[in-house]
Order: sequence, then structure tokens, then C-alpha cells
Amino acid sequence: MNKYYQKDLYAILGVSADSDETKIKAAYRKQARKWHPDVNDNSQESLDRFKEITEAYEVLTDAQKRSQYDILKGIHSRKETVYSTQTQAKKAYEKSNNTTNTTASSTKKETSTSQKEHKENDKSSFSQVFESILDGIFTSGTEPNNSNKKAKKPKPENGRDINLNVNIKMSEAISGTHRTVNVLHSERCPKCEGRRFINGAKCPLCKGTGEVSLHKKINVKIPAGIKKGAKIRLANEGNKGYNGGKNGDLYLFINIEENKFFKYEGNNVVCEIPITPFEAVLGANIDVPTICGSVSMKIPANTSTGQKFRLSGQGIEDQKSKKKGDQIVTVKIEIPKELSNEEIKLYEQLKNLSKSKIRENLIND
Repeated sequence: MNKYYQKDLYAILGVSADSDETKIKAAYRKQARKWHPDVNDNSQESLDRFKEITEAYEVLTDAQKRSQYDILKGIHSRKETVYSTQTQAKKAYEKSNNTTNTTASSTKKETSTSQKEHKENDKSSFSQVFESILDGIFTSGTEPNNSNKKAKKPKPENGRDINLNVNIKMSEAISGTHRTVNVLHSERCPKCEGRRFINGAKCPLCKGTGEVSLHKKINVKIPAGIKKGAKIRLANEGNKGYNGGKNGDLYLFINIEENKFFKYEGNNVVCEIPITPFEAVLGANIDVPTICGSVSMKIPANTSTGQKFRLSGQGIEDQKSKKKGDQIVTVKIEIPKELSNEEIKLYEQLKNLSKSKIRENLIND
């Protein structure tokens, strides 16, 4: 049986016996901050002290337990008074009996037997009441006997949202894809119910954090044409709500991995294509990669580096309007790194034949 009744719980928290619940809670917070094991490097003294003030707090903030504890302290005191009074009465009786010496032997025997039985009955009755009160205070899960008092219903607590970043390739963003995401949920510890400590010691299940972590795999559809930074909401897939509160939501933030060739500009796809000098001068039809495959694009004669061309309908489809953007192609004239002797001779002939002065008006332009 628990020995709380042998302690002065009010003195442990540093409050008077007539203190209300607000004062008791304030005193507990003050003591808890001082003796919390984390503050005192988990010393044995702090652990024992924190356990003691936590036990006192749990009794004195429970209306039924506190009432029974107060009654118990009163009965404990009355017990001493009862036995003291009985002792005094016995002495007075014996003194009176020795002085008068007039009571018949049979009467004395009957009286003695009656007093003994009465004393045993009183002792048995007191013991039953004493044990009943102790069991009422220190047995966990006891329901209040006062049906007129309604227990306070805890307030609903909504669960927290969870945010996750999801990386996809540009081709997946264009055509759509699926992802299996591993979501780490945090839930209130079922053992300590989020209080972090049990009987003054850290909860062995959550290690004093008040929460436990659970993994859940969720298959998510990522729609075609999704943009970088887009947010996908999955209702009720966040952390759990309590006391009737709603579960949080899961938000997926889409990040599209950089592509060496394609870039995004709204619903348009942009890219840069190298062309040879003779293609730029003479013009040509070249194959250009798009998000849906290669298409042929005409390069007109006398094309310059940096010139842009538009491939209509080769961009990304808008999710709302269902219209596709375009592909913007920028051409860049490049000289091959390895030239044959014949090519070099042709360039020399071109040099001798050329009369162009392309740098003549650099300052005046």
C-alpha cells in the first residue's frame, strides 16, 4: 500500500492546506523547474525530489484524492484521540473499581467481557474505514462517487500539419508520375499520455519526449504539368488530433530537378541548340529534342548566334486551361573542336575571299 498518508503533501509543494488548485499548480511548476532532472544533469537527488513533488501534485490536483487525503489526515489524528480517551476511561474505571470493591465477581466478569467486545468492534470498524479511505486515495483508476460533479471534458486538440519535399525529374513533371512517400508521424505517447514522466521518472517508452514516432508509406499521384514549387495537399494525413480534434494535413512541396538541356519558363520550355557556321550561313533543317520527342526545325540562311525560334505547342500543358505552352529554341553557332585539313583549307579560302568588315563600326554603333 502506498505511504502518501504518512507525508505532508502540502509541505512538499510549499503550500498551505487551504490553497486552491491554481496555487498548487503554480507551486508545482516552480518546484518542477528547479528540480527537473534535465536541469540537474539527472542527479539522483533531483530524480528523487522531482518524483516526490510530482506524486504530491497528482494527489492534490485530483479533487477526490485530495478530499480523501484530507479526511485521512483527520482520521489519523482522531485515532490517537480515541485510544487516548479509552485509556483514560479504563484507568478511571479500574480506580473506581478498586476503591469501592462492591461489584460482584460475576457482574465484573460480564462487564469486562462486554467492554472487550465493544473495544474489538470499535477497533475493527476503525480499521475498515481506515483501509477503505487508503484504497480510495491510492488505487489508480477509481471513479468519483459524487455523480453530481461532471468531469471536465478536455478541449479538442487538432493535429499538426506535416510538410515534405518531393523531388521529381522534369520528364516526370511533364507527363505526371507517382511517388511513394515515407511520412514520419508524431503521436502522443500512449504510456505517459504526453506528460513525459511517470511517477517522477522519464517515461521508458518515449524517453521523456512525450511523443512517439510512427512511419507510414503513402502512394501519391503527381499530376502532369506540375510546376516547380507547387503544393499538393493530402487531407487528414498529418499528425493525429486528440479529444475530437481534426487530424493535420500532409503537404508535399514539389521540386523539379534541374535538366542540362530543358528549362522552365511558365508553361514554355526553353533550350539552347548548337549549329555549325555553314548551317548558319546557308540555312538548314535540324532535329531538335522536345519533351515529347524530336521534331524538325528550319534554320534560315544568315542565322546569327542568340537568335530564337518558337516551336508551337511543344511546351507544358496547363492543368486548368489544358492549353500547351511552346518550346523556345535559342541557336548558338559553334566551331567544331576538331577540323580536318580540307576544312581548314576551305576556311583559309573563305578568309581570302571575304571582304566583310564586321568590327568596323563597333564604337559608332
